[in-house]
Amino acid sequence: MNSVRRSETNKFKRVHLYYKYTGFYTFVWDSLKKAAGPIALAIVALILLDLYVIDFAGVFVHVTENYAPVNILLVFLASETLLGLVPPEIFIAWSSKMPNPILYLSLIATMSYLGGIFSYFIGKWLLTIPRIFNYMETKMKKHLRHIRKWGGFLIVVGALLPIPYSMTSMAAGMIHYRFTSFLLFGLLRYLRFYLYALAIFNLM
Repeated sequence: MNSVRRSETNKFKRVHLYYKYTGFYTFVWDSLKKAAGPIALAIVALILLDLYVIDFAGVFVHVTENYAPVNILLVFLASETLLGLVPPEIFIAWSSKMPNPILYLSLIATMSYLGGIFSYFIGKWLLTIPRIFNYMETKMKKHLRHIRKWGGFLIVVGALLPIPYSMTSMAAGMIHYRFTSFLLFGLLRYLRFYLYALAIFNLM
């Protein structure tokens, strides 16, 4: 029993040292530092705008009353597939004004999860087009290098933290990362949406 525990401890230490020396922890920390400022500014800006300029609650109520939820969900799916063009926080705020906020929050989390899957297959498809592949190889060189080094852990980080999940998913497809593992790690996308909703629902 003790030998099994020692083996597991040694394995954990080896994994820890690998990610430490390859710069994984530094990458995550730098990404968090870069994201923290813009996110904080965006939240402060939203609060100030809501207090003095725009009634965001009224805006989202107007949207929910005049646009079919399925259309909004499809727009979000397209955004999450195409490199996260629209911040997910806007859609989380929208879900807070729906008749069943948790249901709609779960739906947009599902759209984000599906968007990642679509991005994964877009990445695989890009490999078949030399000109596009060369372009993406240049633009996504850093993500591809990180995915090759860190695999699932970077997908976990992309699912949980403010790192473009679509780009990480596309890179995973381009290097033929194992699809079943990608699906499993991607489920953490739901956790990210629920955690963000705890803060955003209280603001709206």
